[in-house]
Amino acid sequence: MADTTVKIDAGTRDTLQSLAKDAGLTVKAYLAKLAEEKEHARALDTATGAFRRVIDEPGVLDAFDSEFGGLLPIAHNTTRAA
Repeated sequence: MADTTVKIDAGTRDTLQSLAKDAGLTVKAYLAKLAEEKEHARALDTATGAFRRVIDEPGVLDAFDSEFGGLLPIAHNTTRAA
């Protein structure tokens, strides 16, 4: 992939350099890792939303429990993603 240039203010550059250094990475590698992590988080948020919509459908959670032996009791009462 070809490199490109992005203009940012000096303060942001310094922050990115410091974060990259602390992670033992170049700024280029740090930004690539950050972009990958953010993309993963976005995909997880999308999947979590879809999962929540599905299990909110009447009968779906009961059918899942019947087919697969049920979730742990806390899974039915949490607002957090699995």
